[in-house]
Amino acid sequence: MALFWLIIPQGLEADLGGKEGLKIQLIPVGQVDSTQLGFLVSKLEEIFGAKVYFGSTWPLPPEAYNSRRGQYLSALILKRARAFFSLGPDEKALLLTDIDLYAEGLNFVFGEAEINGSWAIISLCRLKESFYSRPERKELYEIRAVKEAVHELGHVFGLRHCLNLECVMYFSNSLSDTDRKGWRFCSRCQVLLTSLTQSR
Repeated sequence: MALFWLIIPQGLEADLGGKEGLKIQLIPVGQVDSTQLGFLVSKLEEIFGAKVYFGSTWPLPPEAYNSRRGQYLSALILKRARAFFSLGPDEKALLLTDIDLYAEGLNFVFGEAEINGSWAIISLCRLKESFYSRPERKELYEIRAVKEAVHELGHVFGLRHCLNLECVMYFSNSLSDTDRKGWRFCSRCQVLLTSLTQSR
């Protein structure tokens, strides 16, 4: 078991836990095996102090597919999800998919989120070593998934990109950026996140 799973600095998530009733729903989109993603529940509960649970699997909206690119438009998936699902007043949603995502003007994205909203999505596709024709590494894949999930949820709670290369809110332009940065918020983003959460 990697050290990553063993140590969480004291007080990292304590302030966020004060938001009683806060929930984060994880929604598998398309052919995603949620039984292989249980590690996200415990990590996100620790980091955000929220109740995290899996919702029902939701099919990919076919109109989001771009046949020329062989990718799905993340913004359109989020738009369709907002229209389909109803969230509670203290509930956020993170869509999880195995398909490759893109945004207008970008070759691909690991995820997308509503800033200070309720919805986010991450793609697990490019976080897997097999995407690059390399042998899978379970722990590396899991830490990448946690980083991207925390990053996009950070946006949902109102955080912007951070210039700190080690902060989880640093923008990942490539997989090497994701691997280099940490899975935690820097002290500045942590203070801001606590302030934003408590003000809701």
